[in-house]
Amino acid sequence: MNGTMAASSHRIMLGPLVAAIDQGTSSTRFLVFNSKTAELLSHHQVEIKQSFPKEGWVEEDPKEILQSVYECMERTCEKLTQLNIDISNIKAIGVTNQRETTLVWDKETGEPLYNAIVWLDLRTQSTVENLINKTPGRNKNHLKHKTGLPISTYFSAVKLRWLMDNVKEVHEAVVSHRAMFGTVDSWLIWCLTGGKSGGVHCTDVTNASRTMLFNIHTMDWDAELCKYFGIPMEILPRVRSSSEIYGLMKSGALSGIPISGCLGDQSAALVGQMCFQDGQAKNTYGTGCFLLRNTGAKPVMSEHGLLTTVAYKLGRDKPACYALEGSVAIAGAVVRWLQDNLGIIGSSEELEKLAASVGTSYGCYFVPAFSGLYAPYWEPSARGIICGLTQFTNKRHLAFAALEAVCFQTREILDAMNQDSGIPLTQLQVDGGMTSNKLLMQLQADILCIPVVKPSMPETTALGAAMAAGAAEGVSVWSLNPDDLSEVTSEKFEPQINPEESEFRYARWKRAVQKSMNWETTEPIGNGNGEPSIFSSVPLGFYIMGSMVMLIGAKYLAGHN
Repeated sequence: MNGTMAASSHRIMLGPLVAAIDQGTSSTRFLVFNSKTAELLSHHQVEIKQSFPKEGWVEEDPKEILQSVYECMERTCEKLTQLNIDISNIKAIGVTNQRETTLVWDKETGEPLYNAIVWLDLRTQSTVENLINKTPGRNKNHLKHKTGLPISTYFSAVKLRWLMDNVKEVHEAVVSHRAMFGTVDSWLIWCLTGGKSGGVHCTDVTNASRTMLFNIHTMDWDAELCKYFGIPMEILPRVRSSSEIYGLMKSGALSGIPISGCLGDQSAALVGQMCFQDGQAKNTYGTGCFLLRNTGAKPVMSEHGLLTTVAYKLGRDKPACYALEGSVAIAGAVVRWLQDNLGIIGSSEELEKLAASVGTSYGCYFVPAFSGLYAPYWEPSARGIICGLTQFTNKRHLAFAALEAVCFQTREILDAMNQDSGIPLTQLQVDGGMTSNKLLMQLQADILCIPVVKPSMPETTALGAAMAAGAAEGVSVWSLNPDDLSEVTSEKFEPQINPEESEFRYARWKRAVQKSMNWETTEPIGNGNGEPSIFSSVPLGFYIMGSMVMLIGAKYLAGHN
């Protein structure tokens, strides 16, 4: 009896709860927070399968993504019930998602018309090169004044263009006005609010700002940009703020609860880290690595290869805030590659142990440019390289070099950010799955020569989405006033090596990066069998032809002597 009373009185004390769907590149999570204390009460996680149908192609199944969301919701609700927490206390749901990943579906059947093309997919490289070649002066920054972005394989517009050009079902659906385009947030919100039976087709300003179709000054879709990519505006979702009621859940245990927050994952982490002041920054270590610095109410254009993006707009009538972003394609993905492709580790924990057992890469440098290089280079022709190998090098050194690669890439984007803002960061706030690796965090502090600060509750991306949902007008259970935000406990990693050693290693890394560039061109010249021909290199062709002529000539002369 007393136990039941204690549980029910504990229930009353919890107050309103807010949930978040965190749909990332490698997994989906559903998390529930106490809106008064920001405490994480329960969560569930499901891995997402990635398929690689061709070299450089990365896809995911939209139905599997949706199913994983339902599964995470159900399991989390079960866990809350076991904890004696009443799920009717959940007052709102926020959505945060892998950005740029591109989906097209049929609004009449509700069926996806192709797999989701994931943000790091490279199939659009030739599309991108053709677009850049058509710009005045072959300038990849031709659209940057409107979008804040370079023309790159990374963003949604080129993926959508590829789908319209190469997938018959997509082309037909566009022509017959049945097609809907969206990033993962739009797909989830549309499905969860009813799908083909009245689902809400919307996105938020942060996700829209990653498509290359959105004008970050007018804060809406841009007719000129849509015309440039040949995309009909009718297939685009409606752009809303990051914090407002979009619609209500239509099924499951949480039916009737408003979905009232939406932020791209990196913006959500910025909010979750409470980086609301101009100049505050965070770095998230997920599949990729993303450093965002709040630049306030004005978009700042980078001179050093960073992106200008919308950080958040926390309410319909609230001003938009902007950020500078340094994006790195491969961070946690390098761990998965060492595990799945090379088989030298069985888990991410094993990577930390292996690397710690040597404490050095012994002069080995690993540039994981699997999807080309993102910030600050924007070089799609780069590919991954491992250099500085000797007979002494073993898998432990390679493990250490992989962790160092994540840190060096962060150093490159931090340097660019410091140059752009003119005010160097004095410490780096971090979050994301990889931050549980203490060796990585210490290495990061050593390579940056500044302290690295990690919050005790690492789920800042989901927390940011929950904060946006709970603060929305009509929900109002989470206050975002600076005085009301709860104190965050954190762990600090101080640099432990001298700056000279750090600079030496960084200079070697920069040399390795140069060697990874200009590796891949889009169209190798084949010999008809799909194999590149030895004559596809003109100088080599001349050399071989010349040599053959000389040999025949020499034989001819020898025969006449």
